[in-house]
Amino acid sequence: MKFTKMQGIGNDYVYVNCFKEVVENPEQLARFISNRNFGVGSDGLILICPSDKADFRMVMYNADGSQAEMCGNGIRCVGKYVYDYGLTEKTDISVETLAGIKQLKLYVEDGKVAKVRVNMGAPVLDPRQIPVKTKIDPPVNIPVEVLGKTYQATCVSMGNPHAVIFTDHVRDLDLETIGPLFENHMIFPKRINTEFVKVNDRRSVDMRVWERGAGETLACGTGACAVAVACVLTGRTEEDITVHLLGGDLEILWDRAENIIYMTGPATTVFDGDLYL
Repeated sequence: MKFTKMQGIGNDYVYVNCFKEVVENPEQLARFISNRNFGVGSDGLILICPSDKADFRMVMYNADGSQAEMCGNGIRCVGKYVYDYGLTEKTDISVETLAGIKQLKLYVEDGKVAKVRVNMGAPVLDPRQIPVKTKIDPPVNIPVEVLGKTYQATCVSMGNPHAVIFTDHVRDLDLETIGPLFENHMIFPKRINTEFVKVNDRRSVDMRVWERGAGETLACGTGACAVAVACVLTGRTEEDITVHLLGGDLEILWDRAENIIYMTGPATTVFDGDLYL
């Protein structure tokens, strides 16, 4: 099976062109291929498939084999893949995901896609749809107790669930300890992605993320979008911000008039390979 490893600011996935390849057990393949010691090494597996609703369909699996609805960094790499590998000549494309159809604008330099702007759609703030068990609606500054400490979380769905925690100490957090406790907390019925955020000024923040099914990753595109929403809802920043992640920067705009989140960032091909199953 031919595959391509790609990354968006360090959030790396293995991509398979399912116009040519057949993947019979994607959950098992995701677990194997994501292993950084015995497999290729990645945050998960993304299949690029035909769609009867959009130009392409993205199907993604976390490193633990669980299926995820959407990945902002992953979908940018899908846009780069389909253009660079000749599946399309268009620079405005649509991609079907479990979180709906996303519109992508591809920015081409020297015949290759360098960065991608994604229309991520509207943020979901209904607690039942995120989901989060709370009577606070919208779920802004809801109390979450972890290891005897009460955190204030602002919860947002960008097609997948996020809890945003503001802190002054984002770099020295013990994410290996507290991350799984947030992910599997009883108030999050479908588990949760958790972003820990330090606000630098009205237009920039630092962020670390613990992703459900993957652990700490260098970046999370949907998480950066959720952070932008949480920042605006709590009055911390403007609607247009730069999110500094461990793997690089994303530009996020929440267009309040249209209620649409736009995410812009790079996409990079790491290498092509052949997997013998």
